[in-house]
Amino acid sequence: MNLPTKEQLVQIYGESKESGKRFAQLAEHFWQHYHHDSAAYFSAPGRTEIIGNHTDHNGGKVIAASIDMDTIGAAYPNGTRVVHITSEGYAKEIVVDLADLSAFLEHSGTEGLVAGMMEGVQKAGFSVSGFDAYVSTKVIPAAGVSSSASFEMLICSIVNALFCGGSMTVTDYARIGQYAENTCWKKDSGMMDQMACAVGGAVLFDFSDRGCPKYKKMDVSFEDFGYRLVIVNTGKGHADLSDAYSGIPAEMKEAAKVLGVSLLHETTMDALLAKCGEIENDRALLRALHFFEENSRVEQAAACIEQQQWETLLALMRESGHSSWELLQNCYDIRNCKEQKVARALALTDLFLKKTGHGICRVHGGGFAGVILCVLPEEETECYVRFISEYVGRENVYPMKVRKIGAVQLSGC
Repeated sequence: MNLPTKEQLVQIYGESKESGKRFAQLAEHFWQHYHHDSAAYFSAPGRTEIIGNHTDHNGGKVIAASIDMDTIGAAYPNGTRVVHITSEGYAKEIVVDLADLSAFLEHSGTEGLVAGMMEGVQKAGFSVSGFDAYVSTKVIPAAGVSSSASFEMLICSIVNALFCGGSMTVTDYARIGQYAENTCWKKDSGMMDQMACAVGGAVLFDFSDRGCPKYKKMDVSFEDFGYRLVIVNTGKGHADLSDAYSGIPAEMKEAAKVLGVSLLHETTMDALLAKCGEIENDRALLRALHFFEENSRVEQAAACIEQQQWETLLALMRESGHSSWELLQNCYDIRNCKEQKVARALALTDLFLKKTGHGICRVHGGGFAGVILCVLPEEETECYVRFISEYVGRENVYPMKVRKIGAVQLSGC
């Protein structure tokens, strides 16, 4: 079945034994479901947001990084106009007829997303035909580490390899994923999640040109300066929080409209302060303030990474977290204010960090529920994992590393 080589696995995962078993199992499941003797193999990581919370959708800047949780897939053309995808852990096969996409675009869940992606591929001028795929993921679902974008970038990689001769760019991937989320899920998302999963490594993004975002890969690994990333899943995912999530870009745009522009990146903090009294929605004003402050922090953080000023970088990440809590207000859903799992995990983590004297914690990703990010000295990681596991369960605590490779094909058909 032309499995990925040991060298390929080591390059991506740092080892080949466990990852090799994983791809061997994937190949077996693919054959059992679709009976192809050949397959191509793919991987697309999840992502972590280092700094730049809720700035991408208003044309701002973000530093994000792919992580060592990924979605993998085996795929092969089936000679029809129908896409078949079996996703491990889901009972129902995803089936999308390319000859009648309109019948699937209104479907909720993953089927509608795949239909939206197939339409996005064709609208972007690329070819696609029917294929079979078996997919397995280690990216935590509905928890702020971009499980959806990881899946989307995997599907884009498959389409690019099987039907486009590798002509699609990572920006094409991201546009297609965003198109599907915007049109089929009615989610007013930017392109940060998709770009981070597609590009790989730590990356500085500038979304001021929404059609063609600029990006620059950054040479940073928290282990290089003795720190470790830990993601903590606080429990309730944000699958039912679309209105709360979409309310942030909507209110930022509401403030931008008062200033005579469409998106906040088109104006300045001074202009906002000059018309502060004309913005009747106080929360929209606070969220706009967060945008400008956060954009500045991203620029400062990029300079810190280039100059290896790690303590200043951590201080900026801490400020970013405080701004998300106080100005952006995405640590809990106001409609269900008695449930504050993110705030609870942040408060408990802060107690631990105060005792050690080092490290930061912050809300992660879209917010309102899902995960928090803790960055702390490597020697304190095991103690923190034990500490926070008492409150959320060990299965919800994930020490992780930045993965340097984004969405990728590991072997051909």
